[in-house]
Amino acid sequence: MKYLRHSAFPRLWFLFAFFLIGWYLGSCKEKIDPPAKEEVSKAMENGYLAHEGYSRSLNFVKDWLAYADPETGLIPRNLGDSQDIWNAKDAAADNYPFMVMTAALLDSDLYQGQMKQILETEIKVTNRLDRLPDTYSFSKQGFEQETLNKDDLIFGASEYVKDGLLPLTEYIGKTAWSDRMIGLVDDIWKHAEYETPFGLIPSLNVEVNGELLQVLSRVYWMTGDKKYLEWATRLGDYYLLGQQHPTDDFEVLRLRDHGCEIVSGLCELYITSAFAAADKKSAYQPAIYRMLDRILEVGTNSHGLFYNQINPQTGEILDEGIADTFGYTFNAYYGVYLLDQHEAYRTAVLKALGNLEQYEYFDWERGSADGYADAIESALNLYNREKSSQTAAWIDSQTQHMWSLQDSAYRSGTAAYRGNGIIEGWHGDGNFARTTLMYCLWKSQGATASPWHKQLYLGAIPKENGILLTLLSEEPWKGKINFDVPRHQKIFQLPLDYPRINQFPEWFTISPDKKYQVTFPQGETRHTYTGKELMEGLEINLEENQQISVLVDLLDD
Repeated sequence: MKYLRHSAFPRLWFLFAFFLIGWYLGSCKEKIDPPAKEEVSKAMENGYLAHEGYSRSLNFVKDWLAYADPETGLIPRNLGDSQDIWNAKDAAADNYPFMVMTAALLDSDLYQGQMKQILETEIKVTNRLDRLPDTYSFSKQGFEQETLNKDDLIFGASEYVKDGLLPLTEYIGKTAWSDRMIGLVDDIWKHAEYETPFGLIPSLNVEVNGELLQVLSRVYWMTGDKKYLEWATRLGDYYLLGQQHPTDDFEVLRLRDHGCEIVSGLCELYITSAFAAADKKSAYQPAIYRMLDRILEVGTNSHGLFYNQINPQTGEILDEGIADTFGYTFNAYYGVYLLDQHEAYRTAVLKALGNLEQYEYFDWERGSADGYADAIESALNLYNREKSSQTAAWIDSQTQHMWSLQDSAYRSGTAAYRGNGIIEGWHGDGNFARTTLMYCLWKSQGATASPWHKQLYLGAIPKENGILLTLLSEEPWKGKINFDVPRHQKIFQLPLDYPRINQFPEWFTISPDKKYQVTFPQGETRHTYTGKELMEGLEINLEENQQISVLVDLLDD
């Protein structure tokens, strides 16, 4: 017994010493303060909102696909009198791209499978003049019209590019959809036949040319190909240096969609010219300012929002309705402000945003969800540049109303559409998903989960040097949190992140040459990552009903 007691003493002393060392090291460990409960609660609330929006968008996609043509897989123009046709300006431009966007975020199998198959089939069966598509009849298994109308083909292709393929490319980057976009742009200009003093242009339609100005300004930076800048400049000269100035020469100027595109398009070219052709920027500036100033003078109401339609020469209000796409035109003003620091244009934007509370549940388009989608996008894109709790509250309340219209289950006669994802049964349903996805990405500050799961909730709030993320999974989940990047640079290589029609705004972004600190307060762990490492995604492993918070902070150089 004496031997056992003697030999046990050093072992006990060793264990005691090991305990003392561990205690000492633990006491020296940096204490990580948990985030405030109200911050975690707000981030989680945002996670629930983002989850609801994603679920609604995915329901929209799957229920619309139930109406796809069995032979081709193409979706119809609408679920009423145009259920027999696919067309470029509606089905392809407004609905299908945001099915793709939804699938890219939420369902990789759907994205890689049916969404890509639709694109391949669309190219195969609808191309009519080179790569320009025409309206396709499912019952005829061929084109709806026996003869082609070139102006219609160019209009449809322009809509498809600007409304759908351009914002899709801006978010997901170079894909088969961006290839389709470039092909359409090239063939639109291949068939440019309208003579002007500045060269041939493909259309005399102001909407088409406004869309092309937007597209060409971005595609030029994306590709570096000077032909796109030359084509855009041809249009810019036609409107700003010729006899087609929007406010000097037009007797009718629409300040809502299907007309307002020319204002944004010319301003996008103006911004592009500042970085790529300074002489043109100088030449265009007086005409740009004259246009913008005149629109503010005669085209806005007392709250600073735009009328639907005016005669800019006489100042007569031709349509006193208020444009739901007010932000599409204010994008132009704010872009010129960013470039030239012309404070009056920023002031005009702030005035409109400050009066949105006067338009709570406003009847933008006879109660249609599409009107709310455009108005919410308008505010959200500008809020990204000019933060205001008042604007944020308006966006939240109007989004809830827009979502409620999906719950209303639009009826055609007495028969409900199959599934609860259909909003109103026409191509404008895609705009519901477009704006909903924008809203969801705001609520997560651009962060997304891969794979997304219906039991997973991810929300975030901005912090001074980063973001606070909160995640909750109702079942075990293992995956990655992916952070956004400066897409305007990485994908389009734009020299300035000016606001753009149908843009998916950037919130918290990761730069590859920066360093970031990632903190898990519950586990009191902290790690430093390079931006390049963090761009690969942050691996997370959640147990059932586990909620965690993650702080991501940009470190000073």
